[in-house]
Amino acid sequence: MPTPAMPRRIPSLMLSALLLMANTAGPPELRVAAVTDGATLLLEDGRSLRLAGIEPAAPPMGAEPGDPWPLAEAARQALAELAVGQRLTVRGEARTDRHGRLLAQLVRGDGLWLQGELLTRGLARVHTRPDARALAGEMLAAEAGARAAGRGIWRTRAYAVRPADPDALRRDRDSFQIVEGRVLRVSKAGGDAYLDFGEDWRTDVTVHIGRTALRAFVAAGIDPLSYEGRVVRVRGWVGLRAGPLIEATHPEQIERLDGAASPARAARDNSSPPPEPSDDEDEE
Repeated sequence: MPTPAMPRRIPSLMLSALLLMANTAGPPELRVAAVTDGATLLLEDGRSLRLAGIEPAAPPMGAEPGDPWPLAEAARQALAELAVGQRLTVRGEARTDRHGRLLAQLVRGDGLWLQGELLTRGLARVHTRPDARALAGEMLAAEAGARAAGRGIWRTRAYAVRPADPDALRRDRDSFQIVEGRVLRVSKAGGDAYLDFGEDWRTDVTVHIGRTALRAFVAAGIDPLSYEGRVVRVRGWVGLRAGPLIEATHPEQIERLDGAASPARAARDNSSPPPEPSDDEDEE
């Protein structure tokens, strides 16, 4: 005759089994129905997903709306070949952006990391955001390899790393750029920090770190004063407050290049003209 304790043990065993199954099931798989550009996927369930942390090749400033640009189409085709019909899983955490799209790092069933592959092929740049900062180090390394090899967008002057030259950057106003230069001075005022690349902040290039962003830098163990006198690479949207200004909202936007060659500076100092893009990769 069963003891009174046995009936109470059965639900407990069942619960343990269910918990074990939940813990070993792994992340849900996603299936891609179509690709709309070099970083946006339409899933079979109707949702839209944006690859986090990258900006795909797109027509440069000055291009006529609707005009095809070979590298943008190459990025779209590459993503379609990599993702359509494949089983994909989210690496890390997925978020929803302000457009209602999922924002995530994606890995294919065979282990291929989509963001890393596009960056390695030179079909995208790293473009992290406060809510899409995961794997920044790995993505920057993949981008640097493609840039050093001159793959994809890195064969065109449209995507060249810009020197911190105020006159040149004024022409890049309202666009996403990668800028290199030596920080002449760092100042703090009212809870904000300013990285100045020239003697006159009213006309020279400046990076602004607001008080909210400054907390993220401090949490990462970075004092903006440590950038003073250093060669850095900054990525972000070029605005115009007095001189050209880039808003740094998170520390992954700024790379220190101490001891490393600066492609932008080397290009500026080189007396020979840069190679022209090939016919199928016009920059304008």
